[in-house]
Amino acid sequence: MQQFNRIPMKNLLYLLFGMFLMLGLNSCGEIPSMNPDDFDVNLMYGRWQEGTVFERYDDTGLGATWDVGEDVEEEEAQLFKWSLDGSTLIHEHIGTFVTVPKVYTVTTLNSSQLTYHDDYGNTHYFSKVD
Repeated sequence: MQQFNRIPMKNLLYLLFGMFLMLGLNSCGEIPSMNPDDFDVNLMYGRWQEGTVFERYDDTGLGATWDVGEDVEEEEAQLFKWSLDGSTLIHEHIGTFVTVPKVYTVTTLNSSQLTYHDDYGNTHYFSKVD
């Protein structure tokens, strides 16, 4: 009669522990984000002003920017598509033949203030005007 090799009890316990650990971690699923940098997109809607520069964010995902200091009114504004995911704000400026994306990091967003910066050290401080 052939004798079977036995798995040492210590190795069996390690194997069982590993299986329970994998099952336990897998069953957790995705944990909802509790990141304080997740901003409420609804706060973006409306007009914002920084000096003579204005930005408008519509709930359709479209926006516009204009500078009254350069004698550009809202009717002549540069249009852009925008999105906010967590703290990442993306403007895709709509040109005649090309769309130019610009990526920003939002640091403040509430009912009266919007602050964001790019990776080049440019920070913008907007106040809500409507």
